[in-house]
Amino acid sequence: MPTPLFLRPAEGWVGDLIPFHRDGRVNLFFLHDLRDDRRPGMSWNLYTTSDFAHYDDHGVSLPHGTPSDQDLNAYTGSVVEHEGTVHLFYTGYNPAFPSPRTGGVSQVVMHATSTDGMATWTKHPEHTFGAPDGYAPGDWRDPFVFRPDPEGPWRMLLAARTDDGRPYRRSGVIAQAVSDDLESWEVVEPFWSPGRYITHECPEVFQIGDWWYLVFSEFSDHFVTRYRMSRSPLGPWTVPEHDTIDGRAFYAAKSAELDGSRYFAGWIPTREGSTDSGAWQWAGHLSAHVAVQRGDGTLAFAMPPALHATFTDRRQPPFDPILGDWVDSGEALGAVVPDSYAVAVTPEAPRQFLFEATIDVGANTTECGVILRSSADGEEGYVIRLEPRAGRMVFDRWPRPRTGDGQWQISGDISHEVELERPVAIAPGAHRLQVLVDDSACVAYLDGSVAMSARMYDRQTGGVGLFVGEGRAAFTDVSIATRQ
Repeated sequence: MPTPLFLRPAEGWVGDLIPFHRDGRVNLFFLHDLRDDRRPGMSWNLYTTSDFAHYDDHGVSLPHGTPSDQDLNAYTGSVVEHEGTVHLFYTGYNPAFPSPRTGGVSQVVMHATSTDGMATWTKHPEHTFGAPDGYAPGDWRDPFVFRPDPEGPWRMLLAARTDDGRPYRRSGVIAQAVSDDLESWEVVEPFWSPGRYITHECPEVFQIGDWWYLVFSEFSDHFVTRYRMSRSPLGPWTVPEHDTIDGRAFYAAKSAELDGSRYFAGWIPTREGSTDSGAWQWAGHLSAHVAVQRGDGTLAFAMPPALHATFTDRRQPPFDPILGDWVDSGEALGAVVPDSYAVAVTPEAPRQFLFEATIDVGANTTECGVILRSSADGEEGYVIRLEPRAGRMVFDRWPRPRTGDGQWQISGDISHEVELERPVAIAPGAHRLQVLVDDSACVAYLDGSVAMSARMYDRQTGGVGLFVGEGRAAFTDVSIATRQ
């Protein structure tokens, strides 16, 4: 059985990731979600990696507290090292500790340190602090600590909300506290207050070259991780044309530098009942993208190179034309269907694989792409569809749910999995599509630039299909690769 592409603990699921680079490896702390109705508490567990292709599982790193401790649930935070001591800042939550100001839910910032290489942690409950006046005590979490000026103070960013009467959906801010000793903190003016979202979860700031980046996750509009850009670590922040790292199925991503590259680690959420129509759930499987800085400072997101290199067994599968006129030149498989549809399908595909193809898209083509776990006729499966006219890549599935026995009673008013679409310019010419598939999870990458994660539950078997709709497309360098 090959090693999973997307990790989860033997028991439970991967929640928010907290990456921390040290000694040539990235420590991927994560919230260990047991989904236990008894709510026994949440700890930080740990994976480590040197390439984002191979991982070591270290189990629990920071244990959660007891029912009488304020950190019964140890939620998201950050890790920094200073003068030989590693400092871990995290969110503490225990419903037995209501806010002394409001009597309602209270989240607090907590502190732990390690001097033995993070083998053990010493907690410092005396350093705990909650939201001051002007902020909602129930949203005071995800402390991110950094020091942009080596001579200046440490800065802590927090996912917070004001309680100054703003509309709830626009009350989110990234609060800010400063410290000279990493122990006592003074809350100062907000770091960022755009009036856009309920909260800005898992904030972080980092630098690549001359650009600084602010990253946060929001569940107000699209439930995605976004980024902003500036020439200064303190802003002002500008919005890139496409400001999301992935879509709905990749959340709470944070990053770390490794060997000169910036990697984002997040989680692919599961769906309730392990069905395609189930509601998205909190936590899931670990997944990672590598960020590539373009000339204008914007970020592209690609497959980690070391992960790609693990697929050593490549084959060029045969495709059987099902609909339309296909021409196989030996180097390319192409179809020209000006006002029609063409599909070709392979036999059964493995449970875990990497699909790759270069798609030469003709001018004015409506759609083209790949069908995963396709039926023999190409009419059932999961579709990764390039839509040049709409400027997007989408994830779709067929058949759609039926609402009755009538011929018209099909969910045709839903154009695709609406939350699973990625904006991208698809000009006429060659585009490289890569798709990782493992069990219920998949991630598609287009042109080493745009990432789209998804889930596939209801169909567990099938082949791979190629399709073209109303236009022309040729598929070259097509392969299905597996790992030994």
